[in-house]
Amino acid sequence: PRVCVVGSGPAGFYTAQHILKHHGGALVDIYEKLPVPFGLVRFGVAPDHPEVKNVINTFTQTAHSERCAYYGNVTVGRDVTVPELQQAYHAVVLSYGAEDNRVLGIPGEDLPGVYTARAFVGWYNGLPENRDLQPDLSSETALILGHGNVALDIARILLSPLQLLRKTDITDSSLAALACSKVKRVWLVGRRGPLQVAFTIKELREMINLPGARAVLDPADFTGLENAVKDASRPRKRLTELMIKTALEKPVEMKAAAAGAAAPREWGLKFQRSPLEVLPSADGKRARGIRLALTCLEGSGDSAKAIPTGDVEELECGLVFSSIGYRSLPLDPAVPFDSQRGVIPNSSGRVEGVPGLYCSGWVKRGPTGVIITTMNDSFDTAQSVLEDLQGGVLDLSPSREGFGLVESILHSRGVRPVSFLDWEKIDAAEVARGKAAGKPREKIVDPAEMLRIIGH
Repeated sequence: PRVCVVGSGPAGFYTAQHILKHHGGALVDIYEKLPVPFGLVRFGVAPDHPEVKNVINTFTQTAHSERCAYYGNVTVGRDVTVPELQQAYHAVVLSYGAEDNRVLGIPGEDLPGVYTARAFVGWYNGLPENRDLQPDLSSETALILGHGNVALDIARILLSPLQLLRKTDITDSSLAALACSKVKRVWLVGRRGPLQVAFTIKELREMINLPGARAVLDPADFTGLENAVKDASRPRKRLTELMIKTALEKPVEMKAAAAGAAAPREWGLKFQRSPLEVLPSADGKRARGIRLALTCLEGSGDSAKAIPTGDVEELECGLVFSSIGYRSLPLDPAVPFDSQRGVIPNSSGRVEGVPGLYCSGWVKRGPTGVIITTMNDSFDTAQSVLEDLQGGVLDLSPSREGFGLVESILHSRGVRPVSFLDWEKIDAAEVARGKAAGKPREKIVDPAEMLRIIGH
């Protein structure tokens, strides 16, 4: 059987890996719109978290299997349609992730100085579409809307000492921009309370221990929480206890301050505030602050809802990031899509009403969870494919040409795919450039340059 996977991030690779491992004869082709593979492992994981990127070694092993092929530089839905893939393959799995972001839907969200978390993370991680972002970091105060790990990543990158970032694979141009950054203070704002934050303890601890930055947490935000958290899950309990401990610690007035040195950078968490409007500067040309509605919580735990109290407050900040989640987009008119939830309607990865079509990862379950969540989710979809292959649900009688058919379609449309061997040449070039600068790699951010390196 010939199986095709669309998207080469964790969902795509884990789906391929599971099918290859548990079906001795299956051939799997992976399609990717960029020349380079690995999706959010390359473009989403923070540069100072290299250990999280180790899964790339496993994905590379999968790509090296003689029953697996990688075709980069192919945009499914434009260069080749999903129905065309269905004609070429016995099963098609859509694992293309979430390439858009949720919008705030408030006035002023399009002002200069307001950025989505997705674009900013893409910028410092070398995602080609965000390479020209040029974020304006001239404001002393930045505000991030959202209490997830991505929000903490952004705060950490904004406040990290440069010597720490210099040793990572952060892009050269981002490093240069951060070197001139005026940002000294970062507020992370959430609609709900401390018991509903979505970040995890590892990321919070890293932020608390960040050299040269101090945490500013208001003890009043945590009053009575020791009791409320008694029945919570262990991770939630430990996370809340760490926030309480940090809030109650008396700040150690740095010795440097006594010596007349500049005050350290700082960051803090603000709770029960919902954005109403980004406020424009007097000339209307950029963001100067934000108006927030104060909220109270109805219900408790994860299901608590934030209800506006009628009170509002304004905060001065020339830099605003909205980190309220990623969003999947429909890929092809032939594929059903639930635009309300931003997912492909499915059951255990089987796309509703379209036999032979599957989905895995964020486009299947929504943009939540870490790489391990995506792994389990992808194995679940792969299992559905294997069951359908073995249970005679899929018609295996017709000879499907796989890439043979797709290649002629791409050729007729002037599209030249990039192989995994090609990617390894780009990889080698990046590592060599990085070595010269004392970094693990220097990412190439221009697809045209990637193609030049491999002689396309």
